Parts: sequence; structure tokens; C-alpha cells
Amino acid sequence: MVSGGVASRGVEGEDPEMDIARAFSDGLEEVGGVVHDAVGDLSLAELTARPGEGANTIAWLVWHLTRVLDDHLAPAFGHEQRWFVAGWAERFALPFPPEDDGYGQTADQVAAVRLDATGLLGYFDDVRSHTLAMLDGVDPARFDERVATPDGETALGTRLVRTFVDVTQHAGQAAFVRGMVVAR
Repeated sequence: MVSGGVASRGVEGEDPEMDIARAFSDGLEEVGGVVHDAVGDLSLAELTARPGEGANTIAWLVWHLTRVLDDHLAPAFGHEQRWFVAGWAERFALPFPPEDDGYGQTADQVAAVRLDATGLLGYFDDVRSHTLAMLDGVDPARFDERVATPDGETALGTRLVRTFVDVTQHAGQAAFVRGMVVAR
């Protein structure tokens, strides 16, 4: 069962049980720090630099991880994606369908994501805040509910975990690329 509490490792003063929503929320706050550190005060040229031929840029990685977070979780909780309702799709005006979240994009499509730090962090912070609000006070029994995915359906808790893994990997990749770009 996905919804059960996770036993604490005995850290003094902490609640011995942590539910999935709180664990995900805490993790998402940590990812936010990684994203902000990766994007930081970089110029557009640095955000769109490729560490190698055909490699992903920081701008694409942060845009993509934010689209995944938005696209995968808002509908699972019965909400509209911030990408559409807050006007990010129109503001960014990327040269591919607005439903696109970056999966399977070509090297040319990756290069077309030319977004500055203000836009990237604005969209990320909006989606992160919205996601945290959706998780706040959610009944743990909901994590066993089935939600639609492009491949069928899965438990909401499983959707959260898979999304978190994807987002975390891309945040780490963005941080790694930053190190390469800044070292040049």
C-alpha cells in the first residue's frame, strides 16, 4: 500500500511518521534549491550553452522538469496546468505544440528553448507553489486512487514518486551542466 507512513530514522524531535505528501513536499523544496542554484544569475548565453554536441542545456532541463511536474501532477489532482492557466505557454511562445513537455525532443527543439533566468525560475516557482498547495492537507488515502497517465493509469502515490525521480534527475543534470558551463 502506497499511502502508509514512512518510519522515521529516529531523529530527535521529529514526528516518527511521515506521510507521502509531506515527504514529496520536503523533497520538492530541496529540488527548488538545486534549480535556483543551477539557474542562478546565468546569462541567456550560459543557460543555452551546450556542454557537448546535441547535449541538453540548462534552460531546456529546467523548462522540461517544470513541464513534467506541471503536466504530470496538476491533472492527477484534478487541477489545470499552470502552463496554460497562468499563461506561461503564451509568454514563452516556444516553437512546438504547447502540450509538449519535452519528452523525445530533437536537438533542434532543445536548442529552441531560449529562456532567461527570470522566466525559468518564475515558471518553476509557480508550479512548485501550486504543487505544494495541492499536497497540503491531502488525505493519505488518495495516494491509492488510480489516476490517468499517457500509458493507462497508476496509483496517485506512484505518479508522485515517478514524477519526483524524473524532476530530481533533471535538476541534478542542470546543476552538472552549470558546473561545466561556468568552468569554461
